[in-house]
Amino acid sequence: MTIVDFEPIRIEKAQTYQQYLQRTPQVASDYSFANIWGWAREYDLEWAFDGDLVWLRQNAPRTVYWAPVGPWDEIDWPATCRKDDLEPGFTRVPERLAELWRQQAGDMLAIEEERANWDYVYDVEELVTLRGNRFHKKKNLLNQFKKKSDYRFESFSAAMIDQALALQDDWCTWRDCEDVDVLAAENRAIQRVFIDWDHFPELLGGAILVEDMIVAYTIAEPLDKDTVVIHFEKGCPAHKGIYQAINQMFLESLEGRFRFVNREQDLGDEGLRKAKMSYHPVDFNKKYSVRVKV
Repeated sequence: MTIVDFEPIRIEKAQTYQQYLQRTPQVASDYSFANIWGWAREYDLEWAFDGDLVWLRQNAPRTVYWAPVGPWDEIDWPATCRKDDLEPGFTRVPERLAELWRQQAGDMLAIEEERANWDYVYDVEELVTLRGNRFHKKKNLLNQFKKKSDYRFESFSAAMIDQALALQDDWCTWRDCEDVDVLAAENRAIQRVFIDWDHFPELLGGAILVEDMIVAYTIAEPLDKDTVVIHFEKGCPAHKGIYQAINQMFLESLEGRFRFVNREQDLGDEGLRKAKMSYHPVDFNKKYSVRVKV
């Protein structure tokens, strides 16, 4: 089989893609449609619908496949893929699929950890209650924000998009997005999702308002029946404890709907890794690179 029918990601096929995703045994944060759509232009993403699978390919900054989406356990992989099909290699391959490939075609594949792309997974109850010495600093910052601010928390709605975009613009000014490629790319991805908000009925979120102005927002999405993934989270640095507040208040607003929260990867950034580790993940959604041995 040769995969030739790649086309740009189309928002009109979102629900069709979602049906394939629901049959995927292990869903990493990368593969939600909101994430794919948001980042499609940055990675020049394409897809090909072929039988039981959706193949994903990025073309920038280099050509490489992402993991195919669909019922992995039902696929005869050696019969499905020829060696030539795999030449560009794969990135962001979830652990379960990497192990399946190792079992079926291990001798011909080089499989390596991609630590920078591992998703951080946390216990929702822990991040809501912030009990114990491990979370003392987080809870202290949360309480400082509550004490010093006349605030209210609201679930995110389309009516908040303009204000959220304004905060996003301010945040990019504070962080000099124009001089940091990854932040500039993220900013474009966020804007793309907000612009097409009506196409994503599954998105969740929350906002903290002070004097009727949004000072923090978070955008999330159900990843599976037990897990919610946080896609974007921004806050105004003038409010100490704002990130601890938006994280805790949003998860509390879900009222036990999810057991775990996936806060995506650190992309190899040491500061971001330290911040994510400080919330004490209970697990990682590990991902791997896979290539054909020369």
